[in-house]
Amino acid sequence: MTADKIKAVALTHFANHGYSGASLAMIAADVGIKKPSIYAHFKNKDELFLAVTEEAVQNEWEQAVDYIKKGGQSFKEKLYGYLKLQKESYEQDERAKFWLRTSFFPPEHLQQQIIEYVYRYLDQMEDLLLQEFEEAKAQHPELENLDIKQAAKAYIALLDGVFVELLYGGNDRAEDRLESSWYMYERALFN
Repeated sequence: MTADKIKAVALTHFANHGYSGASLAMIAADVGIKKPSIYAHFKNKDELFLAVTEEAVQNEWEQAVDYIKKGGQSFKEKLYGYLKLQKESYEQDERAKFWLRTSFFPPEHLQQQIIEYVYRYLDQMEDLLLQEFEEAKAQHPELENLDIKQAAKAYIALLDGVFVELLYGGNDRAEDRLESSWYMYERALFN
């Protein structure tokens, strides 16, 4: 239980202060333990950071699958809705904010491990989108000639554009980027 509490508090510190700005002493104080007690659960700050990262990426993946696979929406609504969900998650969920910042700005000495998480996530996301595009292609005659691999990659690039605006430009610019990009993507696919 204490390990979970340490990770939860560490997530907040890493999300708000980054790897360098978060200290084990501050994390321990917020958990209500002494700093040496952290070492009973995690070998060092790197191990704690990677444990938090693993949980964050797993959470993001589960959220993607849950949203994309749920019923009740058209294919077009799912694609657009997932873009909106990602923006809202970044604004409201520390885990999403942490994952996005970490994936774009990993601590230099942990960059290789973080990049592995990022590529695993992107590969899984592309596979999920390919499945959805394949199903949509069967139901939508206008998608008959669509290269689904290219469409999935373009959608991920669209997501990347929104993420960059969230990190650098803020919510209003991200919303503008999302709407403009979606307008063009939707027209390319469905018109």
